[in-house]
Amino acid sequence: MDSTIISAFAKEELSKRGQKLLTFSVDYVDNDKYFKPNEFQPNSDSDWIKSVVDKLQTEHKYVVLDNERLAYALKPSLHARDLPGMADIDSSLYLFLQKVKKDSSIALSGEGADEVFGGYPWLRNKEALESPTFPWIRKVKERMSLLLPEIREKINPVEYLNEKYKEAIMEVPKLEGEGPDKSRIRELSYLNLTRFMPMLIDRMDRMSRSACVEVRVPFLDYRLVEYVWNIPWEMKNSNGREKGILRYSMKGYIPDEVIERKKSPYPKTHNPQFKAIVREWLREIIEDNSSPILQLVDKEAVKELIETDAKSYNPAWFSQLMGSAQLFAYLVQINMWLKDYKVSIVE
Repeated sequence: MDSTIISAFAKEELSKRGQKLLTFSVDYVDNDKYFKPNEFQPNSDSDWIKSVVDKLQTEHKYVVLDNERLAYALKPSLHARDLPGMADIDSSLYLFLQKVKKDSSIALSGEGADEVFGGYPWLRNKEALESPTFPWIRKVKERMSLLLPEIREKINPVEYLNEKYKEAIMEVPKLEGEGPDKSRIRELSYLNLTRFMPMLIDRMDRMSRSACVEVRVPFLDYRLVEYVWNIPWEMKNSNGREKGILRYSMKGYIPDEVIERKKSPYPKTHNPQFKAIVREWLREIIEDNSSPILQLVDKEAVKELIETDAKSYNPAWFSQLMGSAQLFAYLVQINMWLKDYKVSIVE
């Protein structure tokens, strides 16, 4: 919905100048064949894209990424970010924007609408509302078990996470007379804006700059962000829907079926080829005693992770998209980062 809104307004403006809007979408080879809906991704984008293109009459370009190239782009996307990131979620954006660059040096994105208007599922999830932690970070205990015991003891990731969470909560503006339920929604909304969104914006900036594309994000105009922050939750959540007020305000501007579509995040690959590639890479890394990641992780624990196909990490251990395939790819990226950046692990 977010990108459709941006497209509708851009199309209207360009029509006044006698120009046609150029739009892009990203998908993966055989993705519809392997797609399985889950709580975060209820359906595939392909049918919705056609509906919007037909309605808005844009000049549309479908970018379909090869899964092997997606895996090999983990390295350049790591270099673009200078840190291990969101694995293939980064590498796909990296490849996608390389394609966009062939037609345009400037693009508009719907990034930020979920943070500003309350689109994330954890704002309506009882467990997330009741858990004193960042709601997009899950399976912490399981991931900590992958570390060497001495590393785990030395850095104490859980303590660090709790400390950072408390720091963030202390910043949240309080509203006099606000009940505990609405206060909690305010807290999570603030965390989305100040902790989760900066990570996504950095991802977009790094990948776009590496492709020499300037991506602009209209939903993050500071005037809109400040205005919507002060809209009461019951209005933002109009009709009990994520981004309810945004849906309501867009009636007549974009197709009704798009307005009614359940939120779906940035598309990721569901093709098992990608997972098979990164799993095998991780196996080779773990079997190589010179791999720098072995200074951090428990070799036997990672072997077990590979043998069990990391199924317990589905559908997501971070954000809405990072499942088992992304865990393999993330560990591969950590090893790449340690090696390529010549990182020394010291006491």
